[in-house]
Amino acid sequence: MKKLLFIMNTMGQAGAETALIQLLHKLASTGEYDLSLYAIIPCGELFRRVPKRVHILNKHICRSSVLSFPGHLWIAGSVLYSYFYRLMGFRMLGYMVRNIKEQKSSGRKLQYDKLLWRLLATGRPGRKEPYDLAVAYIEGAATYYLADKVEASHKAAFVHIDYPKAGYTPRMDRDCYRGMEKIFVVSNEVGERFCEVYPQYRDKVRLFRNLLDREGILRKAESGTGFTDGFDGIRLVTVGRLHYQKGYDIAIEALAKLRQDGYPVRWYVIGEGMERRNLEMLIKKYQVEENFILMGARDNPYPYMKQADIYVHATRFEGKSIAIEEAQILGKVIVASDCTGNREQIESGYDGLLLTLDIENLVRELERILDDPELRKDYAEHVLEKKMDFPADLESMLALLDEGSEHCKA
Repeated sequence: MKKLLFIMNTMGQAGAETALIQLLHKLASTGEYDLSLYAIIPCGELFRRVPKRVHILNKHICRSSVLSFPGHLWIAGSVLYSYFYRLMGFRMLGYMVRNIKEQKSSGRKLQYDKLLWRLLATGRPGRKEPYDLAVAYIEGAATYYLADKVEASHKAAFVHIDYPKAGYTPRMDRDCYRGMEKIFVVSNEVGERFCEVYPQYRDKVRLFRNLLDREGILRKAESGTGFTDGFDGIRLVTVGRLHYQKGYDIAIEALAKLRQDGYPVRWYVIGEGMERRNLEMLIKKYQVEENFILMGARDNPYPYMKQADIYVHATRFEGKSIAIEEAQILGKVIVASDCTGNREQIESGYDGLLLTLDIENLVRELERILDDPELRKDYAEHVLEKKMDFPADLESMLALLDEGSEHCKA
């Protein structure tokens, strides 16, 4: 039986982690593979959804949200452990300083979390047992760990985001992709953006679109009560963590303008994150406390998505949004920003609407679609035509197992 290892940064409730759970269930259902999972920070709600046939290699795990108090403690403990593991934190000070300087000189927002991924990966003991295929299912620590700490006959990495916009650089990565046989990207644009950073690895890049449990999503959308607030106006819904990337600051001001223009609209956000306090201040500033609702995380967001009049995904950048795909399965009218990933998911003017992300555009396009119920009906009908199943993608990853068996060692 072939041994497969999947590596993640955390198991928090987010898009890549959700896609991995579906992939693990797909592989476990065949009974053909010996499956293992290792998380750099062994914390997150999605540990509860790991199939029983998958071996979790972490000795201790936390099933709380990475954003909860126990989750914060686990993250802090993981950073401290890595910092003092063989005094790795002291040895990496030069790396940290160089990359902070590079971020500042480029004019990008400082992203200390990206620097911590290298510390977390380096400050972990390696895997001693060899695997037939080892996969880093996300960027950052998981990929660094696979490159340096795992022995496997074949290695592959996944990229889920707009790589340069997310803040990754070759100096930060230390050429971790050199030893990967294949680099799987979730959309063609994600692949192109990755190749802008690493043109030398273009021949390794392959498309692997997110696996989705269509029947499960439809079934869960019928369970639970959904909204209970008695609101009888127009519901806008967004699912995603509370992060600068997701553009909620723009959404809050846009909602205030919609209300001023007389539209009976309420905007619900399902997700949690470190930006909550800042967003709450903006909500208060624009006096939309009753109509811009931060609902927090939900184990089952699908009843709320199903009950939405419009699903909005106005993000600054993406890789490929699982939330958009889930909304499409539920037949929702979708308004999204015209950015990497979103462009491959929506045919603007046919099954949804893409817009340049700023407050004026967002307000104008939402008002246009709100004023045209026939247009909303057309979008909702066309979105159900979307193809969501791509079995050849999985076959291309498993084909690595049939290739030569020369080991890629750490």
